[in-house]
Amino acid sequence: MPRKPVTSARKSSTPKKAKAGNKIWGSDVIASALREQDVPYICLNPGASYRGLHDSIVNYLGNKAPQIIVCMHEEHAVAMAHGYATVTGRPLAAVVHSNVGLMHASMAVFNAWCNRMPVVLLGGIGPMDAAKRRPWIDWIHTCADQGGLVRGYTKWDDQPGSPVAAVESIRRGFTIARSRPAGPVYINLDSEMQETEMAEWPALEDVSRYQPAPDNAPAPETVADAVKALAKAKRPLILSGRVSRSQEGWDARVKFAEYTGAKVLTSLKDAASFPTSHPLYVGETGWKLRPSLVELVKKADVIVALDWVDPAGTIQQAFPPGSGKSPTVINVSNDYRIHNGWSMDYEMLPAVDVWMATVPETGVDALLDGLKRAKIKPKAKPKKRPLPKIPAPDAKSGPVNINDLARVFGAVTQGEQLSIMSRSIGWPPNGNFMEGPLDFLGSNGGGGVGSGPGMAVGAALALRDTAPERIPVAVLGDGDFMMGCNALWTAANQQIPMLLIVSNNRSYYNDEEHQKHVAHDRDRPVENAPIGQRMEGPAVDLVGVARAQGWEGEQVTDIADAADAIKRGLKAVKSGKQYVIDVLVAPEYVRRPMVEYL
Repeated sequence: MPRKPVTSARKSSTPKKAKAGNKIWGSDVIASALREQDVPYICLNPGASYRGLHDSIVNYLGNKAPQIIVCMHEEHAVAMAHGYATVTGRPLAAVVHSNVGLMHASMAVFNAWCNRMPVVLLGGIGPMDAAKRRPWIDWIHTCADQGGLVRGYTKWDDQPGSPVAAVESIRRGFTIARSRPAGPVYINLDSEMQETEMAEWPALEDVSRYQPAPDNAPAPETVADAVKALAKAKRPLILSGRVSRSQEGWDARVKFAEYTGAKVLTSLKDAASFPTSHPLYVGETGWKLRPSLVELVKKADVIVALDWVDPAGTIQQAFPPGSGKSPTVINVSNDYRIHNGWSMDYEMLPAVDVWMATVPETGVDALLDGLKRAKIKPKAKPKKRPLPKIPAPDAKSGPVNINDLARVFGAVTQGEQLSIMSRSIGWPPNGNFMEGPLDFLGSNGGGGVGSGPGMAVGAALALRDTAPERIPVAVLGDGDFMMGCNALWTAANQQIPMLLIVSNNRSYYNDEEHQKHVAHDRDRPVENAPIGQRMEGPAVDLVGVARAQGWEGEQVTDIADAADAIKRGLKAVKSGKQYVIDVLVAPEYVRRPMVEYL
């Protein structure tokens, strides 16, 4: 009789109990070091360079705490850990196979770096003792400085020489990854060291004594200078950037804005940080300010940047160098601590009048306390305003444009408790309402196409476990979907409910825009821009790709069908399923806001 196929991770991830024995292996000690960090999952694509660790997780720990999550690609393993951290602020472990696996994963590591997300990445390597290497395979999978592949975009890396040293590395790695500004770390494990038999279990200090560094309080004099500037301000402006998912931090930001009367601007790329229904909210922006937002910056007399990714690039659009002094700038950020000479993700050097070297939550608390101590009276609390009305689609039927898709999505989902895990390039500004810190989880900070599916699966996993009342939804581009589509199998395998909407223009359209720009400047035919960009002939069956991995879904080609498709998708996710909607859209970007706040 043929064996029935295993259809879910719940049936396949419980290991047979190993025989009791007295032998202790190096990888048992390493696996225990992961368990003591309270890591629920370890994401991996299997590889022989860490076969010892793999065995210890399964047969020594019983595949619990952490539980293995199988991914189809190393990049997805890291992207899942990244997505999980966007919800929880805590790192998952991920493992990659030797140098080749690390090279596969490197783009996802860079995305986590740019988003300042904690990820603890483990790797394996062939025996460093050349006499122990197997012919050919161990030689090509051994290199002199494996951590050097990602050193420019990790906070720290190490290659411990013994199981006891590996425990210290893991403890240090989790501490460094979680200390803000957070980020990925890499720990490389010699395969021979993993498979070393140990005479006894090592004596170790209690793990509770190894915790992330607390966020530094800002210097009292800088708080005093900031309070002095805010006390005089008539038109303060808050640039609300990279902040935590903490509800307490969210509430404090609202209180700070109301106390000072500051208008609040958010970024299209960063996670939700301020309620869109609040009367002080003026909208979200990409890197380029719309004319109304340029005027807003020009009128401001004090700007408070809360870990804003590029304060100089934003402010200089209103005050170019040489045009006169910009408003007083209070920069609340400790991001400079991890800037290095390899990555230029630190952006333009900002002109700052008061620099509070701490994270936004600690900075806002200090400013509120300072304002009260200085007996600065709070501004009158602004009157509440209702959420703006979502405009109806331009057309009742016919081809779909992105603006109309965003309008239909907004109308159908209004009142639902969503967590929007990503939005595709070209999605309109102010295209979604955000009333809490988990309503939107931000973009992949490094701009690495192909990360969207893996990050969405990781975020949906975290939501399933920590906020099951929420509906995880990701809006992806077709290029992002296709580059990372085999991450979908992991969602089906782990029974992670989620909805993907693919804004499918059948093109790598961002590059069409660039080709048009170059052709225009060179007086060449802009009509040639799609050549070498389109995913046509044949068009890819995106729903078929998802169905092959256990998903349900449908395609939408007419705006008249979009609302019902989204309703069916939401119903499927609420019942615990994975659902994809492939929406054929016009090749375009929407730059005008869906709703106006100013």
